Amino acid sequence: MLRILRPATDRLLSPIGRGLARIGVTPNIVTIVGTAGVVASSLFFYPRGQLYIGTIVVTVFVLFDMLDGAVARATEGASPWGAFLDSTLDRLADAAIFAGLLVWLMGESGDQVLAWLALFCMIGGFGVSYVKARAESLGVNCDVGVAERTERLILVLVAAGLHGLDVPYVLAGGLWLLAVLSALTIGQRLVETRIRLTEPSRPAETQ
Repeated sequence: MLRILRPATDRLLSPIGRGLARIGVTPNIVTIVGTAGVVASSLFFYPRGQLYIGTIVVTVFVLFDMLDGAVARATEGASPWGAFLDSTLDRLADAAIFAGLLVWLMGESGDQVLAWLALFCMIGGFGVSYVKARAESLGVNCDVGVAERTERLILVLVAAGLHGLDVPYVLAGGLWLLAVLSALTIGQRLVETRIRLTEPSRPAETQ
């Protein structure tokens, strides 16, 4: 679904990316600053139970991190190293969000069920990303699944933010839904990869 919105998002971010490029900001700087902001704000606000303000700050840095692609296009600075750095730091940012929630759920909140659920969602996020990366290292396109990173971030941040506004059951509902979707996405990617790796190769056409 979100892939459909990507062209419109690119058009919106491109002028900002060009502006950042003109003042000397590189894509890697955007990636590092965005990730550092997400990690720091997640581990500062969430363990204290400040879910609403924490989500606002985290979202600002997540949106800033999205600008690395726009800056890369403006400077023609896309590189394999930049793509590797972005993917690696994305995993750290995602882990920090769930780690912050996990600390709060195990401590002040005292909700052990949701704490284990948050842990499962964090592991599931790593699993979703790893299956795709490992498949692509074998030459298989594994760009499938109902819950890619953007969808997972939207779901957890909306649930956490609304919980911070005292909306009942929204955090539990969001984590349960995210857990199911993450498991489903891992299953989809495993099936897709197995099909692509085991399908018989087509015989060469006779002349």
